Amino acid sequence: MKIVFMGTPEFAIPCLEALKNAGHELLAVFTQPDKPKGRKLEICPPPVKVKAMEMGLPVYQPATLKDGEALNILKQLNPEIIVVAAYGKILPKEILELPKFGCVNVHASLLPRHRGASPIQWAIISGDKKTGITIMQMDEGMDTGDILNTAAIDIYPDEDAQSLHDRLSILGAELLCKTLPKLESGLITPQKQDDNKATYAPIINREMGKLDFTRPAMELYNLIRGFNPWPAAFTTISGKRLKIYKSSLGGTTKFKPGTAVTDGQRLKVACGDGVLLEFLEVQPEGSKRMTAAEYLRGHSINTGEKLG
Repeated sequence: MKIVFMGTPEFAIPCLEALKNAGHELLAVFTQPDKPKGRKLEICPPPVKVKAMEMGLPVYQPATLKDGEALNILKQLNPEIIVVAAYGKILPKEILELPKFGCVNVHASLLPRHRGASPIQWAIISGDKKTGITIMQMDEGMDTGDILNTAAIDIYPDEDAQSLHDRLSILGAELLCKTLPKLESGLITPQKQDDNKATYAPIINREMGKLDFTRPAMELYNLIRGFNPWPAAFTTISGKRLKIYKSSLGGTTKFKPGTAVTDGQRLKVACGDGVLLEFLEVQPEGSKRMTAAEYLRGHSINTGEKLG
């Protein structure tokens, strides 16, 4: 098929590579504009742009799709289908209706669960045991279009967002390449989503990662996994922020929520359900990631001290 691909982060790269390897004709790649990144705010290209240029593909980076310029480019390219994977921009109706086979989206959840920008993180935060990929015919709503194909995988009990992201990106590429030939041949009957079963996965921000120790320990354990590697869950000790990357459930306690329990080698915190949450990997302000034991060697924390 003649395809225009739209994607921005690492998640989209396996889809782009798989389309090329499957013999589709990639007419062009649309991705987000270069943006400042890191402490030095150096202008960096999106991962998909880097990969597309390596592949020798034309790259477009419109700041908006709503001013008619992008539509004119797409009309000239005349794709049979537009494939979208974590592009990060809303496609206006004129673009959705342009290709013969419309626009399809590779979404990292089993829709209608976890519609929105951060489905991978919210699947873990929500304590889901399964998630997957949905190939969806796009409409004007947010992840509300008809379902063309799905594939499910288990979420491992100790899995973090990075690991799940990597597995889903590969699954998405595989499912996309299985779906397109069937769509082209008219072998797919699109399925309407049940809006009554919809849940939402809003974009993640740093402050969402603050640990509230009045909550059950399992809830915080899931939050820590879902926020690893970015933006990382956190608490405060003596007024300084401590990021938490890995944790485990570590027994029961009668201490009040937010109370530290430590023997100098291990750091646990009492949670709202009387269960202890043990910190395994942390990052103090201005320092690198380290084990809890390494952290305790450089920081004096006593049992009974308050966190948060």
